[in-house]
Amino acid sequence: MKYFKILVAALLVCGAAHAQDDLLKDLDSTWTPKADAANAFKGIQICSMQSTKLAAKKEFYFVVSHRFGDLQYGLDNFFGLDNAYTKLGVIYGLTDWLSVAGSRHTYNKTYELAAKYRLALQKEGGSPVTVVGYNTWDINSKLEKEEYPNLKATDRFAFSTQLLISRKINDRVSLELAPVYVHKNLYEPAYENKDQFLVAAGGRCKITKRMSINAEYAARVNTPESTTLYKNPLTFGLDIETGGHVFQLVFSNSQPMNDVSYFTNAAGNWSKGSAFFGFNMYRVF
Repeated sequence: MKYFKILVAALLVCGAAHAQDDLLKDLDSTWTPKADAANAFKGIQICSMQSTKLAAKKEFYFVVSHRFGDLQYGLDNFFGLDNAYTKLGVIYGLTDWLSVAGSRHTYNKTYELAAKYRLALQKEGGSPVTVVGYNTWDINSKLEKEEYPNLKATDRFAFSTQLLISRKINDRVSLELAPVYVHKNLYEPAYENKDQFLVAAGGRCKITKRMSINAEYAARVNTPESTTLYKNPLTFGLDIETGGHVFQLVFSNSQPMNDVSYFTNAAGNWSKGSAFFGFNMYRVF
């Protein structure tokens, strides 16, 4: 809960920094939601969690993401460079309201398939928020039959379902709320439940024409009280737009990048200096 308060406070401070300019603008005009409020976020992701932005029809994205190792170990792991995770993925817009994605992660040699679909669009005289559904299907290819003799094909599967609800507050600030459900066919009973529920929140604050600061946090609702192995993911980021690229710098206490593991296997602890630096890069074709 304290991290949720930090996230909200950071966004409020960012909005307040521009309050004087916005007030002068309001004397002449009032900002109202337009059709382009679907682009409340410039990146497909806020930091690591999904935003309500979708690929446009016939738009093709190539995605490269890295999360380096734990920064707290300094030179022992060369500030994280020795223990990096990588994600390579593609996203394709089937329509303006539906896109599909596929990616491969070095974490557990995971293959992730995803579908993203818009249910409502924020616009003047219409919906006050943008609502997007997002579903993922993970396949853990690291599991070996020799290590798990009773392993079934379905044991490799994990799923997430998310309902992303965003609102573009003004031309600088956008906020998002997302209930999240995660199901794992193979899980660690001592540290987690087979079915997990989270409430996630994130936001973006534009600081220049091509840059914004982002933040996100997810609170696990039904985690076993005895476990201290995994934490609630808290992530900060910086968006940089460069032509056909959106480049995101990310600091997080969760190193995995597939949605299932990002939400439920955050092993870093911000209070102890345990965090992971990384980036997301999108190339649009």
